[in-house]
Amino acid sequence: MAKPIGVLVFIVITLASASEQLGIGLDIGDLIEDIGRGTGIIGELLNPNWAFLPRTFEPMLETFQMAVVAAFVGCFIALPVAFLASRVTAPGRVSLLIARSILSVIRAIPDFLYALIFVAAVGIGPLPGILALIFFNIGVVVKLLSETVDGVDPGPIEAARAAGGDRTQTVRWAVLPQVLPNYVAYALYAFELNIRASAVLGIVGAGGIGTLLFTQYRFFNWSNVSVIIIELFVLVFLIELLSIRMRRRLV
Repeated sequence: MAKPIGVLVFIVITLASASEQLGIGLDIGDLIEDIGRGTGIIGELLNPNWAFLPRTFEPMLETFQMAVVAAFVGCFIALPVAFLASRVTAPGRVSLLIARSILSVIRAIPDFLYALIFVAAVGIGPLPGILALIFFNIGVVVKLLSETVDGVDPGPIEAARAAGGDRTQTVRWAVLPQVLPNYVAYALYAFELNIRASAVLGIVGAGGIGTLLFTQYRFFNWSNVSVIIIELFVLVFLIELLSIRMRRRLV
């Protein structure tokens, strides 16, 4: 009985959201009529201008460097913070509540807004992009890693405490080895997210390939945009392959 009711509620909410009076006013007829307007753009995107490729090397390198620095700093900070945000390793309920509350605020602010704030604070360039990505990485990695810590095997923890280990020693020898493969995977995932996020952060002047991408978009150079998209895809794909190989070595 619960499933049909859930489906019915989902349908009602969807229709209300699409309606003219309560929602966004979705018109299927207009959607079908306008769908052909992007044919020319799609045609240019499917015909990359490879002569433009050399111009992307420097901003792509800058994006890569931003992603590396932000991932390293963000994940370095996220590791101890994740233990503070986990019920298993937090020193107490108060510290757990404080850590989770701060992280909720960090995660609630999108990376684009971070970039806007830091561009206004420190100016245009890669630095505001790096700062925005660091906060973004902290929010993502701490969330994932703290949940992983919550699910670790309690046996090694109990053995470490029975042997007289303090909190730091217990975390180091009983918890960290269990979550290390996940931590590496999350760090590489954050690095991958940084590459993709830089394409958006460049819109507000936060450096990297995103600035070049937005410039080509403004001038409707879709063949050049296609080259940048393909580069981003290849780079993210290679990072994913690296992540898989590293996780296999650690398991």
